[in-house]
Amino acid sequence: MAQTDEFGEELADFVRRVAELKAARSVPADDLPTVLDAAIFELDHVAAQLWPWYESLSSTGPSGVASIDRQEQQLLKALFQRVPVPVALVDRETVVRRLNFAASSFTGVRAGYATGRPLTGFLAHADRAAFRSQAAAVARGEGDRSLTVHLQQQPAVPVRATLTALRPSGEPRTAVLVVLQPADSRVPSPERVPGPVPDLTETTRHAALMDLVDAMTTALLSGPVGDPSGVLERAAGVLHGRFADWVVADVAGAARLSRTTVLAPSDSVEGARGVAAQDPAGCPLVVEAARGGSTALPVRPEDPDAFGRDTSGAPILVRANVTSLLCVPLTTAPGPVQGVLTLFRSGARRAFSMAEAQAVDMMSRHLALAMSAPR
Repeated sequence: MAQTDEFGEELADFVRRVAELKAARSVPADDLPTVLDAAIFELDHVAAQLWPWYESLSSTGPSGVASIDRQEQQLLKALFQRVPVPVALVDRETVVRRLNFAASSFTGVRAGYATGRPLTGFLAHADRAAFRSQAAAVARGEGDRSLTVHLQQQPAVPVRATLTALRPSGEPRTAVLVVLQPADSRVPSPERVPGPVPDLTETTRHAALMDLVDAMTTALLSGPVGDPSGVLERAAGVLHGRFADWVVADVAGAARLSRTTVLAPSDSVEGARGVAAQDPAGCPLVVEAARGGSTALPVRPEDPDAFGRDTSGAPILVRANVTSLLCVPLTTAPGPVQGVLTLFRSGARRAFSMAEAQAVDMMSRHLALAMSAPR
């Protein structure tokens, strides 16, 4: 196919030169011999170069060449997918182009979900910058690299990532082939993942959501309404633990947001204090939800500063090891936003699903009604 492309470029150049010769017919008579010599030279070029080249390509036949290329591509794709070693093909920005079966099993991420997303999004926050830097260096042709990283879903297991440059056929840019291997010779498996393994059926998950909605309704109806802080405190108690590792609630006052409730895991007391002392105005996700009234559902958030920083200057999403979050405005459209509810899941816990986000959105309207109801 490369020879065919080269022949096409040469033929296009020839056509452009012929057009220039046609335009030169209007030159003075004294200059016509020069134009005639150029025309004869071009004819010789066609007879001696382009025509034999065309015959050589025609003997193989475009369909034959294309058929051979397709067969080779299919073979290479099959080999890539079946290689028993976890392998990913990424670009210089670490965006995943392909993920083989072994890599999908190793990382716990489906190939269809990973494709088009940065591979760094599946790594621990502390490893992302180093991995990006090494991938860019490999793509620039500075040699193969290797480094130890940690998967966000399995942070306790070190993973050795080996990066090498690869130039796919017919593509102008260099890609990076990433081979993942357990650094301590232990292959991560679902049995080693701390916390519950999501193997429930959709029916069971739906029933669990309905139980959550019922518990939330009971909590709202069993207490006083019209007290925004009290309503959010009762709601946070329902959501904390059984549904989210962290629950952060902000109330929209006359001038600004104020943080009223922060519930965190038992081993994150210091982190909870930092989040409680944070100004909600420094949380881009919270400000956007309060301003625009739209729900945010980032999975493995790429921007570590999306929820701002604590009083020590550390990004809260990194310190809390957040793997997915829900940031929901509390409003009864078209009314004003009463507050913002943010839920974190961290570590190996399953990411928030669209069904769970829909259930929280429904509960947020009930919360807004209870917060704005007259006492």
